Amino acid sequence: MKKHLLILLSLLLGLTAMWPARSAHILIPMDDKQTEHLKSYGIAFWVLQNAIAVDWLLNYRGGSFMVPFFPDIEKECLIRNVSYEVISDAQSVQILAEIASPSVNMDAVKLEKAPRIAVYSPSNKLPWDDAVTLALTYAEIPYELVYDEEVLRGDLKDYDWLHLHHEDFTGQYGKFYGAYHHMPWYQEEVQTNQTMAAKLGFSKVSKMKLAVAQTIKEFVFKGGFLFAMCSATDSFDIALAAQGTDICESMFDGDPADPQAQEKLDYDQCLAFTNFQLVKDPYQYEYSSIDATETRKLRQEEDFFTLFEFSAKWDPVPTMLCQNHTNVVKGFMGQTTAFRNEYIKPHVLIMGESKKASESRYIHSEFGKGTWTFLSGHDPEDYQHRVGEEHTELAKYPNSPGYRLILNNVLFPAAKKKKLKT
Repeated sequence: MKKHLLILLSLLLGLTAMWPARSAHILIPMDDKQTEHLKSYGIAFWVLQNAIAVDWLLNYRGGSFMVPFFPDIEKECLIRNVSYEVISDAQSVQILAEIASPSVNMDAVKLEKAPRIAVYSPSNKLPWDDAVTLALTYAEIPYELVYDEEVLRGDLKDYDWLHLHHEDFTGQYGKFYGAYHHMPWYQEEVQTNQTMAAKLGFSKVSKMKLAVAQTIKEFVFKGGFLFAMCSATDSFDIALAAQGTDICESMFDGDPADPQAQEKLDYDQCLAFTNFQLVKDPYQYEYSSIDATETRKLRQEEDFFTLFEFSAKWDPVPTMLCQNHTNVVKGFMGQTTAFRNEYIKPHVLIMGESKKASESRYIHSEFGKGTWTFLSGHDPEDYQHRVGEEHTELAKYPNSPGYRLILNNVLFPAAKKKKLKT
């Protein structure tokens, strides 16, 4: 009898010891206590891939993640050097109750399914040629490449989220002609694009890029999530506005630009910008008056932009997109460094701006059933990235606020759709 009681007591003690693990949660803090902010997004994405929901705790400790406790998740955090805390079920309930209080600007958004990620980029580009592919690679978030052929044959229907590599949708090859037309890499890019345009039945590269831009615009209208940086932001809208005229000079497409091109621009076709003026000089490294690169007067040491604070309970989308452990982000340049405010459409939501320079850096809006987000600049941790420079080693910047903005956009499509409607 005594032996049976000892066995029963041992079983009860064993079950008691196991119970906290079964009901516990893993909290991944995203405040200054986090050692690997960027890889934390990779953990959240990996959890979603394994069909486990993630609570994104908006404005709670920098936008922390909370997931049910599983040994494999804890192991993955250890492998990736991501800081985490094991908390009890009671603690998780207490956190959610605190967040739900109407007196605090916090909320919990349920992430349910890993979005299907595509990057619009030529296959010969390396991951570090673009900040987003660099971030995805470092965070270990899988993505697939699509380019002109894939877009035009309808492959975007297979994806939820699309990033635009720093592309020139106007067909002017980045307006690199003046400085680089003698370089082999420039000549190869021209030849590759012309060959693809002919293959797809277009007489000019500009016409092919316009068709691509229109297809991407339709992708957003039907419910897709679009994210773009640097020259892919303004050149996208410029191409759409110029669909009824020729803005390319002869060195780009073999014939002169329409002298009345400016007057023929249709700003209604644009997602973000309006009333901008084209830069017609083919030797000038600039597309239009949208970009503030040549007009801004900020020195590097004073170049910062501030993220706006939104209501987590009433404006969950911009709140998600602005999650960070700081609201001040270092500025960084690019072919499109910043958006001049006077050329941004009135309905567009400005999420990050430099008041000192009267320019915007981070903007967002809905279009049809989908959304788009534009972030200016090339690389958040390389202030003035130049052609041919070494790529950024993100292991040196695991807590980069600028790169967090990119990864906020990657996770955003996973949010529960009913919540987004609020």
